[in-house]
Amino acid sequence: MSNIKKAFEKGKAFIPFITCGDPSIEVTEQIVYAMEKSGADMIELGIPFSDPTAEGTTIQAANLRALTAGVTTDKIFDMVEKIRQNTNIPLVFMTYANVIFSYGAEKFISKASQLGIDGFIIPDLPFEEKLEFLPLCKQYNIDLISIIAPTSHERISMIAKEAEGFIYCICSMGVTGANSEITTDISAMIELVKKVQDIPCAVSFNISTPQQVKQMADKSDGIIVDSQIVEICEKYGKDCITYIEDYVKKIKQAIVS
Repeated sequence: MSNIKKAFEKGKAFIPFITCGDPSIEVTEQIVYAMEKSGADMIELGIPFSDPTAEGTTIQAANLRALTAGVTTDKIFDMVEKIRQNTNIPLVFMTYANVIFSYGAEKFISKASQLGIDGFIIPDLPFEEKLEFLPLCKQYNIDLISIIAPTSHERISMIAKEAEGFIYCICSMGVTGANSEITTDISAMIELVKKVQDIPCAVSFNISTPQQVKQMADKSDGIIVDSQIVEICEKYGKDCITYIEDYVKKIKQAIVS
């Protein structure tokens, strides 16, 4: 069984997102341990990029802070190597195709595999272009996570049939960020997936309150939270860890209650 599948073994999975290097690489490493201790089942590590088109202002700003502070892909790889000496929690990279291309696709993917990264989420990689990376991901045993969105109903079955690890379900269109109301029929999206393949479906984007988390957890196999944790990093800087612990505990409780 893949490490990613294990994250969903014990029930609804909680998958928090952080931007690597915000507020620093050293603090990011400690955030990973704190989130695991507080109930995270898998962690999504964002690799900073100069033009993160799928992100709202919160995560864009975090990318800029990390890049300005000198964070590089190699420094993130070094951090993951340290993390893997202390925990086997499932880890996935969220990054953009250009980051992988500029590093060298095989070099990037083989290094990530060697360090124990379990999957990639590449928001600017359309399903039709996934062969850019899929053969190398298969060669190095990394799951290339498929993304489905509310507008892709006619494509969901096609995407689900070939999906690996879990499916990343976007519950509202647009960029990442908090939203007060969720109107997408997530149940219908997930039902389309499950008809084709019994694969975990985790819901992301614009989820902010415990009430929303509970609402989405009831309909899915897992919850991804991104902007809220990045906002805590921005607000508290190097002192963010205890605040993130408290937030993760609260969200995890909402998921399992």
